[in-house]
Amino acid sequence: MNRHVLIAAGLGVPLAVVAAAAILMAIAMAAPPYVPDYVVRFALPGSTGEIGLPKVDGPPDASRPLVVIDAGHGGHDPGASGQKGEREKTVTLALAKALREALLADGRVRVALTRDGDRFLALEERSGIARRLGADLFVSVHADAAESPEATGATIYTLSDKGSDAVADRVAKRENQADTVNGVPLGGQSDAVSAILVNLSQREMRERSKRFAGLVLREGAKSVRFHTDPDREAAFVVLKSLDLPSVLIEAGYISSPDDARALASPVWRRNFSRAVASAIEIYLAQTAAAPAGL
Repeated sequence: MNRHVLIAAGLGVPLAVVAAAAILMAIAMAAPPYVPDYVVRFALPGSTGEIGLPKVDGPPDASRPLVVIDAGHGGHDPGASGQKGEREKTVTLALAKALREALLADGRVRVALTRDGDRFLALEERSGIARRLGADLFVSVHADAAESPEATGATIYTLSDKGSDAVADRVAKRENQADTVNGVPLGGQSDAVSAILVNLSQREMRERSKRFAGLVLREGAKSVRFHTDPDREAAFVVLKSLDLPSVLIEAGYISSPDDARALASPVWRRNFSRAVASAIEIYLAQTAAAPAGL
């Protein structure tokens, strides 16, 4: 008999209880170890080094403006889900590809996607790809979700300049350590001068991003159903670049049955992409024609 069972019996524990304990212990010791039915494995991004850059499509002319389109989520990060199992990562990739095709069809700009398949990217890697490619505009595409299925319509976000001072401080601290900000070298500058350069660059990029967001709302007025409050600001990580105009477009609410149907429709995606592509081309043309620094 097990040593612990003998001790229990010696302490006056009823024999029936001791016997039951002995049986349960024997079963537990004899049972094979639990083996799960399946195991899900995925590779995590490495802690060092930079990810490879995507290919750039469009005219073979490096002087043409470059737009980087970011399909939100991907890989083991599915994003939001619809009532019929729709996944945001699938919707955003389809939208990103449709926008790429709309831009390439016009032939005026070069285009790159942060991901061209079901791939996971860390948030800072997404805008980092655009900066490393020397992009002129960064557009991140998502699909919103809400508890109420009544929430519908597209929204467009730019980086907030209020309500999140801690975020602004962290961004400034990181960018102060960079070699340049908006092409201006920080090396040898005092902390005060660096802080001013960061602030000015941040303000300029925010103004450019807001200008582009307004064009998306204007060009999409006839073909895209926008939310009642479509022009918004938030502290999204992918919008924190200080030398790159950036917006995040929530193309609709995947949690809304009506929006989910639209997001899944190739015709709707083409109309959405044409509107956004038109806004992109107008913005880039205005930027090229504007005097330096405006």
